[in-house]
This record gives sequence, C-alpha cells and structure tokens, in this order.
Amino acid sequence: MEFDIKRGHGASLEGDGLRKLMEENLGPVTEDGDKLVTSFGATTRLEAKLMSKTVLDIATQSDKGASTEAMLESNKRYNAFMQAATGFSAKERSKRMQKKAKEGKL
Repeated sequence: MEFDIKRGHGASLEGDGLRKLMEENLGPVTEDGDKLVTSFGATTRLEAKLMSKTVLDIATQSDKGASTEAMLESNKRYNAFMQAATGFSAKERSKRMQKKAKEGKL
C-alpha cells in the first residue's frame, strides 16, 4: 500500500535513511531486490520501498495466531515507524487513505 510522505520528510529517507529508520524502530533489516524487509513481534514480514520523496510503499504480513499482547506491541512499533517515516500520525494517514478511496485513487 502506498503512503504519502509529508513535505520535507522524503529527503531524510533517501540513501540509507529508510534502512536506518527501520533498524531503529523495527529491528534487523535485509534486502530483497529493491525492497527492505524486516519482521518483528506479530508482524512476520514488512516490506518497504521508497517510491519517491513523496511516496512510501509498505506491505505487511502478520501472524494470525499471535497473542493479543504481541499484536498490540507490533501495532505500536509499526505506528511509531510510520509516523517517523511519513511525518503523519495514524489518524492522519487514515484520513488521507479515506480521501483517496472516495476520489477513486486507490
């Protein structure tokens, strides 16, 4: 899923910026082609790719059998990472996605 990046945040993600941010927030990162991949808690796989200075592509897979505690912790870490990467809070990201869906841009 593609997420907008707030103006001014994209430059910090270029080069090794995205990788460093993922390692700080989520743990060890590997490369799979042009995507950065990690796993943490109930999230068995998170793939990230910087499409441009204004768009970040994220794909996740979760362990459906994980404990509620693990799911909550994973969600907290994911949201902290996404806010640092995009500059938008979870609520702001949700509103932007809803607006795109209404406009038929998803």
